[in-house]
Amino acid sequence: MNQNVKISIKEKIGYALGDGAANIAWRGVSTFLFIFYTDVFGIDPVSVGLLMLVARSSDGISDVLMGVIGDRSNSKYGKFRPWILWTAVPLALILSLLFTAPELGEQGKIVYAYITYILFTLIYTANNIPYGALMAVMTGDDKERTSLGSYRMVGAFAGGMLVQGALLYLVVFFGNVNPKIDVAEIPNSSNYEITVSAPLHVESARIKLDEGLGKFEWADATIDDKEASATKSFQMEANKEYRLVVSNFENLTSENITIINQKQGYSKSMYLLSVFLAIFMIITFLTTRERVLPPKNQETDIKKDLKQLFKNRPWAVLLVIGLLFNVYTAIKQGIVVIYFAHYLHNELLAASFMVALTLASIGGAMLVAPLSKKWGKKKLFIYALLFSAAVNCLFVFCGPQDTAAIFTIGIISEAASAMFPTLLFVMLGDAADFSEWKNGRRATGLIYSAGSLATKFGGGIAGAIIGFVLSSFNYNGQDAAAIEGAIPGMIMLMSWIPAIIAFGAAGIMLFYPLSKTKMDEITQDLNNKRANELSQTN
Repeated sequence: MNQNVKISIKEKIGYALGDGAANIAWRGVSTFLFIFYTDVFGIDPVSVGLLMLVARSSDGISDVLMGVIGDRSNSKYGKFRPWILWTAVPLALILSLLFTAPELGEQGKIVYAYITYILFTLIYTANNIPYGALMAVMTGDDKERTSLGSYRMVGAFAGGMLVQGALLYLVVFFGNVNPKIDVAEIPNSSNYEITVSAPLHVESARIKLDEGLGKFEWADATIDDKEASATKSFQMEANKEYRLVVSNFENLTSENITIINQKQGYSKSMYLLSVFLAIFMIITFLTTRERVLPPKNQETDIKKDLKQLFKNRPWAVLLVIGLLFNVYTAIKQGIVVIYFAHYLHNELLAASFMVALTLASIGGAMLVAPLSKKWGKKKLFIYALLFSAAVNCLFVFCGPQDTAAIFTIGIISEAASAMFPTLLFVMLGDAADFSEWKNGRRATGLIYSAGSLATKFGGGIAGAIIGFVLSSFNYNGQDAAAIEGAIPGMIMLMSWIPAIIAFGAAGIMLFYPLSKTKMDEITQDLNNKRANELSQTN
């Protein structure tokens, strides 16, 4: 089999669909799970942050174990492809359960969240490490892998765009409770009084107004808080009337108002997206092939693989870098819906923002191949980190009315940060080549465990940071006064807190030893060695 084959467009697209599926899960969790837990399920932010940190603290063991298992899996379909098939449906099921909110007490909710979240991370590990390792064995050409990595990231961002762009609208669609709504203009003012009631009890209701969420206050004492924003969740008893005064909205009619059952909306929306996840994973299994095999004389030796892994300097640097850049991106993803809902008072605008960022990400990912040829992967990684972080700091100057500036800053920063994951997974393939070149052994799955470990544990640290920062400002997603008081924390999390982490990652990247010249040398040596082995076999 030709190990340096040029991969067809069809196979590249098929492989890319796998990361599209993975990002339906991963971006869905990193973007929406925190606000789902706090504002819908009713768990306090410190408990959520601690959950995300604790649940991912064991990922180092599970990721390395999965890398070892993947390297030692053997079937007629290869080492890594079968795992993509085997985990497609389980991953879809656990994602659905993650966004299901059963009626439980306070402690019961936390226990349920821990069980489903830990299961999610384990199943995601069993799926994503073999998927990542698959790229390194589809071809032995490191430049072809860079191209494949760009396709992969386009698929990843497309999957992210699907969940980030569609989920909030799907929540409105599936969560609409078909309420009874009466609207009356208040004389001698520009305000309106609305009376709403729902035919069923809604534990976590939210009022949505077209063209933005507007502002309102309760017109009577039916709700504990006299003043609130439309982003506040509240309980609605069946057929009970609630009166509110709405301001900052022109020509208001009942057609402009929707009452959303958030629990129902989130659950049904994620059930639907989970179906697409499973289908995309199965397509990836059917359209890809494994071609690069370990050296024929390589013996199975876990101790030796682990010893060489931790002596693999490129891998060690990439592990730290991957952890830091995932903290950077996960903080930005985890805070964006909260930022738009509570600072801009327009939650649905977050969907447009995330779609715009995803489109910018696709463009950034496609620039990786040509720019890495010019500067090399190491320099490009450093330049992208510094530029993205510097631009991201500018959010601190944006007010809630500066929508155009917020979109512009986000798009520019995201286009640069989109290069990080593309480069990381391509460079992990380089680290596998380095191990084979230096030690005569190849443990692709084990090396790619760094990517999954960095992604999940970085997300856990990010969740903890978000939880602790918001908690320090006394944030409570179901209390309007607490939301208002936590706005400075939201701005910090949107701007300079993640930027500091990215600046640190750029400094550490200086220690990465594989330059463009060195990789050309390694690739040429390995190609010669593999050609000699093939000729001897024939």
